[in-house]
Amino acid sequence: MGQELGLHALALEDAISTHQRPKLEDYDGHIFIAVRTAQLWEARMELGETHVFVGDNYVVAIRHDAGSGYQRVSDRLQHPPNGIRAATPYALYLVLDLIVDQFRPVIDGMQERFHSLESQLMSGVRTGHDMRDMLEQLYEMKRDLTTLRDATEPMQEISQNLIRLHPELSTRELKAYYRDIHDHSVRMSAAIDRLRASTSDAMQFNLASLSVKQNESVQKLAGWGALLALPTVVFSLYGMNFVDMPELKWPWAYPALLLLTGTAVLVLYRRLKQRGWI
Repeated sequence: MGQELGLHALALEDAISTHQRPKLEDYDGHIFIAVRTAQLWEARMELGETHVFVGDNYVVAIRHDAGSGYQRVSDRLQHPPNGIRAATPYALYLVLDLIVDQFRPVIDGMQERFHSLESQLMSGVRTGHDMRDMLEQLYEMKRDLTTLRDATEPMQEISQNLIRLHPELSTRELKAYYRDIHDHSVRMSAAIDRLRASTSDAMQFNLASLSVKQNESVQKLAGWGALLALPTVVFSLYGMNFVDMPELKWPWAYPALLLLTGTAVLVLYRRLKQRGWI
């Protein structure tokens, strides 16, 4: 196909290999576009790449992912709107529009995933369950959102370059359509950024709740330690070898000492209980 269409060797090399950065490159007689794709496949986000060659009378799309194909593009190309010819500019728009539209279900799935994690987090905080594993799940989601943002943002620059630098593709009839692709990319990037910010807030909330639980545990340990320390100090005095200690010979000294110690422990217990330390 490269020999038949006269495609540049470097562009062919990029199209055959994957892990290309999103870009739009001009060659003699054609342009080469590399974009990243994302779609829901069996309730999971699947990433891929699509490389597009655009010439005077052809559009060649090479897909490096497991997708649903270009049947939608073919159907729409057979029934163009009024005033638009079923030619190369419109075919390129349909391919790019399909790629951009496939991001929307992925973002919706990410939002549902976040709402589920948020509900679990709030439920765990109210019930007092340990939510340490929730931090790992939130971090994985934020990493997926970062990957998704890296796939959607370059579409803004690519669509702008098509509008500004390639009037033969973004014709007067199609310029509004290419601007629509740019607007969709901007809105999706903004939605991803908002979702990333919400995920970061949830991570901070999770860490704060864990810190509060740890502080409560430390307070309870300190409270019970204080209760145990008071009788320990009093009773340890009787383990010392005193020569002059009058209360040892008083017949009511032992029950009085127990009563005073118990009263002191009870008062301390009530004070700590009021402060929420135990």
